[in-house]
Amino acid sequence: FQSKKMKLKRFLLRYYPPGIILEYLKKNGEIETKSIDLLNLTPETDVDVLVNQILFEEPTISDQRKPQLKKLIFKLIEKLESNQDQTFSCFKVLKAHILPLTNCAFNKNGDKFITGSYDRT
Repeated sequence: FQSKKMKLKRFLLRYYPPGIILEYLKKNGEIETKSIDLLNLTPETDVDVLVNQILFEEPTISDQRKPQLKKLIFKLIEKLESNQDQTFSCFKVLKAHILPLTNCAFNKNGDKFITGSYDRT
């Protein structure tokens, strides 16, 4: 990314895996995104150190955005803490493919998905 040719438009949260997505506006008007993966984020993470590291690595994020970035990271940590007691179980087995799956994508609500397989279906 070249900070002189792009302007940060907004932050987007990704809860799983934890991360922040930066949405940039290019000079030509196109929107581009960049993901910051926070795979090692835990409730014990020093948020101030993490925010300073992100600001250092992403020159397009101004110091004025620091409180907003800090708030988003705390929101991600809160979500991680609330999910610690979750348990999962097999609800239903679907057998739609003859060969192994190669891809699986869920919608935003997580209640629908689409798969791809080596059987080309």
